[in-house]
Amino acid sequence: MTTLSAEIRTLLGQVGVPESAWTTGSLKVRSPVTGETIASVVTLSSEQTDDIIAASSRAFAQWRTVPAPQRGELVRILGNILREYKEPLGRLVSIEVGKVLSEGLGEVQEMIDICDFAVGLSRQLYGLTIQSERPDHRLMEQWHPMGPVGIISAFNFPVAVWAWNAALALVCGDSIIWKPSEKTPLTALATHALFERAVKEYGGVPEGLSTLLIGDAATGRQLVDDARVPVVSATGSTRMGRAVGEAVAKRFGRSILELGGNNASIVTPSADLHMTLRAVAFGAMGTAGQRCTTLRRLIVHKDVYDTLVPRLKQVYTNISVGCPLTSDALVGPLIDGNAFSAMERSLEAARKAGGVVHGGGRVDVNGAASFYARPALVEMPQQVGPVLEETFVPILYVLKYDTLEEAIALQNGVVQGLSSSIFSNDVREVERYLSAAGSDCGIANVNIGPSGAEIGGAFGGEKETGGGRESGSDAWKGYMRRQTNTVNYGRTLPLAQGVKFDV
Repeated sequence: MTTLSAEIRTLLGQVGVPESAWTTGSLKVRSPVTGETIASVVTLSSEQTDDIIAASSRAFAQWRTVPAPQRGELVRILGNILREYKEPLGRLVSIEVGKVLSEGLGEVQEMIDICDFAVGLSRQLYGLTIQSERPDHRLMEQWHPMGPVGIISAFNFPVAVWAWNAALALVCGDSIIWKPSEKTPLTALATHALFERAVKEYGGVPEGLSTLLIGDAATGRQLVDDARVPVVSATGSTRMGRAVGEAVAKRFGRSILELGGNNASIVTPSADLHMTLRAVAFGAMGTAGQRCTTLRRLIVHKDVYDTLVPRLKQVYTNISVGCPLTSDALVGPLIDGNAFSAMERSLEAARKAGGVVHGGGRVDVNGAASFYARPALVEMPQQVGPVLEETFVPILYVLKYDTLEEAIALQNGVVQGLSSSIFSNDVREVERYLSAAGSDCGIANVNIGPSGAEIGGAFGGEKETGGGRESGSDAWKGYMRRQTNTVNYGRTLPLAQGVKFDV
């Protein structure tokens, strides 16, 4: 493995990050690709964090009065700059997270897509006109900007999650404060530098409209606890989300939580098994199993189990694991040693629960001091132990079922409720699965896996996934406040519900 330091210097220089920001700080950044330390990033003090939140509040007071289509123009410019710098930013994502290059580039494409969506949205922040029961009255509903929005992102999608929130918040009239994962500050610095280019081209943006908080968990807590930040969007583990949700609720703020996922796919007797095989492979092994929408449980009908599972084992045997930067491998490294240890513990727990493990184990990639692992497929006799948990690694548990009702019960029988899917060509099975008596997840797909969501739909899940929604559909309402208005344009004062109060 060659050192990545020179390439990091080139990539960050291309997007305009000053070298002092990533060479003179106390936060050590390690690339999972090689295991080497690639940067020392400058972090913020508590006082600096307070100043940034104050600046964001001042910026909001100005930005909320800018017409929404003009706010959309800033996001349009940002989208074009992201198009221009897609290659260097995508490669930086691959270096810092370990994604294969196509996934790194795909993440930047998500940023571009949500910018396009938000530009159109800037002319569609619709309210309602409601029929009043009182004569000469108009009842209506409108939406106003909410305030500074805190964005806490996870390592596995270090830039796309910011864009999902930032593009919407900006067109809604909010300022934004970004606390990235301590594991991925370089992509945050690069993205922020690109945003500053958009600001310069746009002109007239209030100082502090988009700010960056690089620091540890204490920095995140300070952001979460601050009443000047009415909305906090947090992506990460259920443990983290529970702490964020409780802290924000104490001060009557609003949380948008996108947390853990223990996602399942059901394979029925009528499924197209060739298509199912490809979908399962990508869903379970893409991003080395480090997606919140990763397929973690495969629930297969007994009549097709012995046809599908042996073919799936062969895919797991042959899947290429290697350096995402210099090879055509489909599976890159785990983020760090803790992730690999968690994988080992889960596989051992599965064996003790009667599971038969295929694959797993560390893979040596050119002697790198990093943690590449072979994806594991585990045949389980029942849904117990580690199958009920989300281990953020490439482990796929396979279960057998007899009836669709049993399969749906297995799928829903976990505390997480993010994403799910069914493989079936039977319209009755599909409609049952999509009905109120079917999947209890925020996302329910047919004949595709649970991962790979598009930005046009609202993204998020139920139960311990947190209930938040980001990205498309009407997720924009989470960044605004609703106001109901009654206008009396008559000369009398009739009261609602027929109440009489004459003085």
